[in-house]
Amino acid sequence: MFLRCAFFRMSGHTPSLVRLEQRAAEADHIIEYLKEQVQLLKEKAIVQATVREEKKLMVENAKLKKDIEELKRQLLEKERRRGVREVPMPSADSTTQCVSEPSAPESCAPPPTSVPPSASKKSPPASDEAKKKVKAEKKEKQEKKAAAPPQDEPKVDVSRLDLRVGRIVSAQKHPDADALYVEQVDVGEEAPRTVVSGLVRHVPLEQMQNRMAVLLCNLKPAKMRGVLSQAMVMCASSPDKVEILDPPSGAVPGDRVTFQGFPGEPDKELNPKKKVWEQLMPDLRTDDQCVATYKGAAFEVAGKGVCKAQSMSNSGIK
Repeated sequence: MFLRCAFFRMSGHTPSLVRLEQRAAEADHIIEYLKEQVQLLKEKAIVQATVREEKKLMVENAKLKKDIEELKRQLLEKERRRGVREVPMPSADSTTQCVSEPSAPESCAPPPTSVPPSASKKSPPASDEAKKKVKAEKKEKQEKKAAAPPQDEPKVDVSRLDLRVGRIVSAQKHPDADALYVEQVDVGEEAPRTVVSGLVRHVPLEQMQNRMAVLLCNLKPAKMRGVLSQAMVMCASSPDKVEILDPPSGAVPGDRVTFQGFPGEPDKELNPKKKVWEQLMPDLRTDDQCVATYKGAAFEVAGKGVCKAQSMSNSGIK
């Protein structure tokens, strides 16, 4: 009796097990379906991304082509303005080509047939011919310039020097150099010029005050131990002795010193590279009468007399 009841109980649960198995199978089918759908969605997303990238590349490619055509147009325009005959360039569709002449509008013609190598060697591109022509003209100009004598280059003589009468208003020792004076000199301008001179060992300080002198005024200003010197006091000079040149009696600051036989206006400023002062200095000397001269012509202030050293004859001047 007990076994029969157990059998009936087990047989009562059989339909439920069958339904569970069926649902499990359905769930497996659904999962497989969902997996397939997910895979399809992934593949579709990849295809769409590829299409978008392809469209983007096509747009960029079209823009690049447009930029290239614009650059070609600008190049042709610049060549025309320079008067250079341009090398034929194919258009965008490669079916025609345009050739521009310096004095003619653009004309389009079918692309030329292939040219034999020999013909291409005999007829180089027009742009190369133009470059060669420009180089030849430039070389010819340089040769002519080198062959021609320099023009407007004044002769190197004493008229190039701006020599003036000046008054040393005051003088004091250089603060950083024992052998140098720093003077304030009136040379006929609105303000005195600062002049640095190596005269400490040759001229006492009291003799530097309020005295007349001859100044070279167109040397390039130069710093001497930190002080900018704007002129040079002219002196008769030897290894042992130095004397400041004296202007003639009656001369005033600003009077120009001139030389008979050497007319001309002085340079505004002597170019150190031309070495004008260095070339003239050997011909500046005092004569037997202590008169300052250039090649025998006296340092002269018109209508007032000549410039002299106190006692130094036949000496160099610098």
